[in-house]
Amino acid sequence: MSKLHQIADGVVFFWCPGCDDNHQVIIEGDKAWGFNGDYDKPTFTPSYLTWVEPNPHANPRYKKGKYLHGFRCHSFITDGNIQFLDDCTHKLKGQTVELPEWKS
Repeated sequence: MSKLHQIADGVVFFWCPGCDDNHQVIIEGDKAWGFNGDYDKPTFTPSYLTWVEPNPHANPRYKKGKYLHGFRCHSFITDGNIQFLDDCTHKLKGQTVELPEWKS
């Protein structure tokens, strides 16, 4: 199994254990992250940041309650490990864990 799931040319997903959700990374083109090409022990540069503002008009997931108060996930992904930075709003902030196998 791979830790990344390719959804289209130049776009992959990884499963984030902090958010318990997937995150998208662009790996080709002008807006691409640096990527080492390894689907089992990926490294992306620079850091990965995603967030949702707590605004029901800006994000439809808000209405489902999953991100009622918004969230922030900020990490470095290096050699298949995900280092969550202290500005994350989830339970794994400040920790480094192995990037899990892809799950849909």
